Amino acid sequence: MADNFNFELVSPERLLLSEMVTEVVIPATEGEMTVMANHAPTMTTIKPGIVSVRSSSGSKQDYVVFGGFADVLPSGCTLLAESAVPVEELNKDELTRRIEAAKKELEDVVHHEHKSKLEHFIMEMTRLQGMVGQD
Repeated sequence: MADNFNFELVSPERLLLSEMVTEVVIPATEGEMTVMANHAPTMTTIKPGIVSVRSSSGSKQDYVVFGGFADVLPSGCTLLAESAVPVEELNKDELTRRIEAAKKELEDVVHHEHKSKLEHFIMEMTRLQGMVGQD
């Protein structure tokens, strides 16, 4: 049986989760990352995506995050999200609104770096929209 560790998912609006878990899969900027007890210390940025949490009881819960960063220690993991909601609470119109706002902002961008970040954000949000659109 896998060891447990403390996981906290925090957004500016609220503490979404603080409990003992066996595994967390996070959408790190460099690719999906599975965190388990005794993980090497790591800090990573988070891209828009799904965080899957396996609790110590064996149940699984998914959350949608819209960026942020994660601090991983051998004893636990804290994910500070720019914004996050449980998948079942996600308003799909919110994803469409965020994509449209980013596309509108893209029309007026002059700096290449900002344009690249917006294009990447639109791509990630569109991918996320496809993931949560599957019922």
